[in-house]
Amino acid sequence: MTTAARPPGPGSAPSPDAPLSPGRRDGAGGHQGVAAAFAGLPRVVDLLAARAEEHDRDAGFPYQGIEAVHDAGLLTLTVSERHGGPGAGLADTVRALTELGRGDPSVALVTALTLLVHARQARTSQWPEAVYADLLADSVRGPALVGVLGPADGPGQGVTARRGDGCWLLTGCEPGVAGAEALAWMVVTARTDEEQPRDGLFLVQGDTPGVQVEPTWDQLGLRATASHDVVFEAVEVGDDAVVRLGARSGDSEDDEPLDRAWTDLALPAVYLGVARAARSWLVRALRPVLLEGRFQDAQLEAAVGSIEVELTTAEELLLALARGVDEGSPDALRRTAAGRIVATRAAVSVVEQAVALSGSAGLSRAHPLERHFRDVLHARGHGRREHELLAEAGRQALQGR
Repeated sequence: MTTAARPPGPGSAPSPDAPLSPGRRDGAGGHQGVAAAFAGLPRVVDLLAARAEEHDRDAGFPYQGIEAVHDAGLLTLTVSERHGGPGAGLADTVRALTELGRGDPSVALVTALTLLVHARQARTSQWPEAVYADLLADSVRGPALVGVLGPADGPGQGVTARRGDGCWLLTGCEPGVAGAEALAWMVVTARTDEEQPRDGLFLVQGDTPGVQVEPTWDQLGLRATASHDVVFEAVEVGDDAVVRLGARSGDSEDDEPLDRAWTDLALPAVYLGVARAARSWLVRALRPVLLEGRFQDAQLEAAVGSIEVELTTAEELLLALARGVDEGSPDALRRTAAGRIVATRAAVSVVEQAVALSGSAGLSRAHPLERHFRDVLHARGHGRREHELLAEAGRQALQGR
């Protein structure tokens, strides 16, 4: 965990009022906190881009980048107004994550996961207010990253909860936790060891005794996320930090589509940012080629135009769906999975086309396009797989929905 200067963001005492839904505004036209965060966004993106190669090479966690995101108010963008935050909606979140992804997708992804937690709290008050107040206090002191862990499905993975003396004891392992070494809080899915096992969500502070990080992350891309394994050894969790246990009576079933919608649109935005960075590098690289007349202008321009059309279409679709979700459109809510597929496909396709057009230079570690190519391949690795989403869309179409 790291600290930074105090932002003018959340941290005031929680209000007992009913939670407000985030996202009634878009960018500079809304809450002054949203406008201020977007005003500082270009500087943050430049800083992230300047350090991205270094962090990619050494696979070191980008603490400075996270601090810059925090200082600009971007790490708490979705904290509700009743908790002293800007209450940004999904459209603002998509815009911010696309820009951060353009600078460093590792920073953008870790930021996205924290923003999703705050957004869900704004909608549902899932966390106990006293515990959430602790998270907000941490957010005032410095970057307070939140990770959502589990359930893991590999052999020997996953976390078990057993009853201790006035608390729950968590034991087990969660693999591939983004930002593991820097998390202030973790939302851990665990199964009890009772005769009739129950599933629960437990809130654990990152520096709780018994929490250990095993440095296992060694992937092709997103190397700076430091997505190491987190091991729990009889980690104590008080009853006041249990979000849910057993039947999901405390959750609103109506909110589940909103959870999926935010995930469907927020995470692909990170990778559209990667694609936008790849497109920009390609354009700068090809300008001298055009000036020297090495290729027919129309042929090269058409190839770049194809990239531009595909990327712009995906960006606009993602943003339009996000605005629809913010406005409560049922149609937009039903179509976010489709938006996710289109955006993910476009991000990967754009970077692949950029590599093809750039030749060997696109695969040279002397240029950032090679890193963009490795990073964007992780776009398909979040949540439900594409074939599952397509099968669901097919079933709905065949059922006449």
